[in-house]
Amino acid sequence: MQDRLDADATHPEDAARAAARAKRAVLVIALAQLLGTSLWFSANGAMRDLQVAWQLSASDIGWLTNAVQAGFIVGTLLSAITGLADRVSASKVFAVCGVLGATLNALFALCSSGLASALAFRFGVGIALAGIYPLGMKLLVTWDPKRAAQTLALLVAMLTLGTASVHAIRAMLATVPWQTVVLTSSVLAVIGAVLVFSLGEGPHARRSANRRSGLSAGIGEVLRIKEFRAAALGYFGHMWELYAFWTLTPLLVQHAFASGTPAAPSTVAVWSFLIIAVGAAGCLFGGRLSRSVGSARTAALALTISGTLCAIYPLTNALGTGVQLALLLVWGISVIADSPQFSALSVKACPPDKIGGALTLQNSFGFFLSACSILWSTSVYHALDVRVAWLLLPGPIIGLIAMRPLFRKQPRW
Repeated sequence: MQDRLDADATHPEDAARAAARAKRAVLVIALAQLLGTSLWFSANGAMRDLQVAWQLSASDIGWLTNAVQAGFIVGTLLSAITGLADRVSASKVFAVCGVLGATLNALFALCSSGLASALAFRFGVGIALAGIYPLGMKLLVTWDPKRAAQTLALLVAMLTLGTASVHAIRAMLATVPWQTVVLTSSVLAVIGAVLVFSLGEGPHARRSANRRSGLSAGIGEVLRIKEFRAAALGYFGHMWELYAFWTLTPLLVQHAFASGTPAAPSTVAVWSFLIIAVGAAGCLFGGRLSRSVGSARTAALALTISGTLCAIYPLTNALGTGVQLALLLVWGISVIADSPQFSALSVKACPPDKIGGALTLQNSFGFFLSACSILWSTSVYHALDVRVAWLLLPGPIIGLIAMRPLFRKQPRW
């Protein structure tokens, strides 16, 4: 693959123009990812309002989050089974799903009468997100495949900011109805869809030649690759922790303030935004670190730090609000920094025409595990309080064990 890329840019001026165009495209895709993934946690940005309006418990909020996760799982499985991720233009799928997700998110805000109807709309949003997140990763590779670890780090950084953005919107629009907060994320997603549709696919796009290739053909092939399996298993351990932590973040912030002056909803929203959004810096730092130590070691370092925080955070009650918030910020940095590195390792391990399906399948099973951890942790939060962090610890531990085959080759990007 590298030889082909080098052959495409033998003339210095052509190579410079291609590099500049690729850089602009990467920035556009990253921005579109930020805007599109604001749909993901739009309900969590209105958590306090929904708890009052619909008398929701922490477990009910977990179900709202899990409805999106379940939709995402179904959407990614359908994409992998049909081979859609490798047979159709990634930019078109991204754009259509962005508009679809924005519409369903708006219906959630305007038409939901309670938890049951909200779950249906949020499930649909999850299906749409299956055409945004993994296809955004594939789209980046079509523009700049030689710097996958760094560009994917930027993309996941934007996913992190997109996830956190609803808390920032809630903080800025503290006095408006929760529906306005949710509708704002729909507008952002439509803008992201337009940006990607206007951009199109990159010059290194590869489509599957087999029109019938799907789960049984393409995915069966990549599952036989040892390096892909190791990267995927490490990613699964990471996913057990990640989305459960993001879902629990507002509750952990509320608990941190419980020993002192109770925090206003806007204060909880600001701190929730900061704790999630700071993960974008972790992704970018991880992308830089991977240049010198490799993606596998970078991912292992992040897993080690976040796993350590899973273990020690429940023991920090007596240390005060400031220390707890500081630890949550460090946790927010490390909990997502490994994600783009796992994706980069999977991209490196797979044939070019199987990347879309492989990433889609990896995301599908990873989000299934995240749904299980969200359901479990939010269901027992009322009984365990911050000790719920111990339920997330098996993810980093199992992920580190699964990654051992990757350290033998120490792949670098």
